[in-house]
Amino acid sequence: MKKKLTFLGIETSCDETAASIVQENSNGSAKILSSVVSSQIQEHKKFGGVVPELAARAHAENIDYIIELALKKSIKSLSDIDGIAVTSGPGLMVCLNVGVNIAKSISAFTNKPLVAVNHLEGHALSPNLTNNIEFPYLLLLISGGHSQFLIVYDVNRYLQLGTTIDDALGEAFDKTSKMLGFSYPGGPEIEKLAKKGDEDFFRLPLPIINKGGCNLSFAGLKTAVLREIKNIKSNQEKYNLAASFQKTINKILRKKTAFAVNQFKDKTKNDCGTIVVAGGVAANKSIRENLEGLAKEKKFRILFPKIEYCGDNAAMIAWAGLLRYKKKLISNLSLQAKSRWPLDVSAPYMKGPGLKL
Repeated sequence: MKKKLTFLGIETSCDETAASIVQENSNGSAKILSSVVSSQIQEHKKFGGVVPELAARAHAENIDYIIELALKKSIKSLSDIDGIAVTSGPGLMVCLNVGVNIAKSISAFTNKPLVAVNHLEGHALSPNLTNNIEFPYLLLLISGGHSQFLIVYDVNRYLQLGTTIDDALGEAFDKTSKMLGFSYPGGPEIEKLAKKGDEDFFRLPLPIINKGGCNLSFAGLKTAVLREIKNIKSNQEKYNLAASFQKTINKILRKKTAFAVNQFKDKTKNDCGTIVVAGGVAANKSIRENLEGLAKEKKFRILFPKIEYCGDNAAMIAWAGLLRYKKKLISNLSLQAKSRWPLDVSAPYMKGPGLKL
């Protein structure tokens, strides 16, 4: 009988300390034996965003306990593990190093394989934790640090169709929330308070909506919000602005995703397929409903990770590591974290002065 691979996943790229034990079922699907996430939201809330040094200190204080808890909940020991997967980038270097260093230590101590995982690949493959998805599929990755359209051809094989040329979508939500005086993290706050507002009250710009292909831009929208805030005189107008901001985001995502679907069809010669929407912002219900409508219109299947696997977690890292191990994409103890690590290494860098769309 074929052995079921079991992997430990470790995630410390930003402000969640996470560990997970994931096993491969006999049919090739994932079985999550445990997933433990320790959030630092309360520690960073007073600063309105993540403070890297504080995040790294919290990781260092919690990581041993989180790994032990993940093992205990899975009813597994390190001797039962076939490999260790760790987020090695992209992310905050001081945070990444905590996870990478302990993963290397465990690998050396147990003599078990070490697999470096791209955090973005974790998100890209995260819907596979609970769904059976065939390659290729179209991925919209929307998180605090990244906003990209990619074709996922296979594990470790990606083609970038477009990306943000300035702010990531999650960053735009956080900054808009902060400008409005709402709490951190901004995404859930905007979503909650937008329900109280009139989404048609403010007319906000749609940056590069008709140019730049699948590329995205949110900086101009954020600037427009700042301009409107100066004239706001009541909480109701704040709610209206939150609602108008969210509606504008949905307009942008719908138009750009429609363009990406056409690109996907052209490049894969596939007139029907799957859209996967992953990353922390994929938890937003209005964005889900908006893109579900587009998928129905385009006759594409659409999938989202379960809410608990949208944000940073180690289950997606363990699963991505297990799949990379099967392709013999194994690291060694000289592994180093890296702050920038694109999924499509051939894609142009789309930020900075002189950019032409």
